[in-house]
Amino acid sequence: MAIPFENRNFQKELDALTGRLQAEEKVPTLLLHACCAPCSSYCIEYLSEYFHVTVFYYNPNITSSAEYQKRVSEEKRFIREFPAKYPVSLIEGAYEPQRFEEMSEGLEEEPEGGARCVKCYRLRLEETARFAKSRGFDYFTTTLSISPLKKSPVLNAIGQALEKQYGVSYLYSDFKKKNGYRRSVELSREYGLYRQNYCGCRFSVRDGKN
Repeated sequence: MAIPFENRNFQKELDALTGRLQAEEKVPTLLLHACCAPCSSYCIEYLSEYFHVTVFYYNPNITSSAEYQKRVSEEKRFIREFPAKYPVSLIEGAYEPQRFEEMSEGLEEEPEGGARCVKCYRLRLEETARFAKSRGFDYFTTTLSISPLKKSPVLNAIGQALEKQYGVSYLYSDFKKKNGYRRSVELSREYGLYRQNYCGCRFSVRDGKN
């Protein structure tokens, strides 16, 4: 019987996969959706030991062009300065705030972490899956699970559905495990990264959630 998503240890599953990759001397390609440099810092540190990582920066939820540019610039700087085992590259997606606004219509009063956020996760992950399929990546995943405020079963369920839809493997994860979130704070301090105090959209500004 399959283990329910809410009971799965995604970090243990990821550790098992990376162990197999090392034993088989394989280094697959991975398209990593990143929400910001602080959240991606630990994810890049961890994943670049086992994968050829390409960061995919696609975040139409970010509230303003100025904030978007600030965040993507920090992402590029961290990748440029971090001494990864396997070099990390970045592909910047289109900044399409109108897509987020259209998606949010009718969900303006949803609380943070509710239906609007789940649709936003889906929007960003689906663009990542579509891009990963078109470019022939072995895996795709997201940094979003590093946040203590985001539920990995929800994100991984979306990833599983997109894996089936697009035919590209999803890398199950829960990056907050193994002190991942704490490590991201340490790396942010070490590299002087800009750490915003909200997730990105105008609703998270209103609610003060990240």
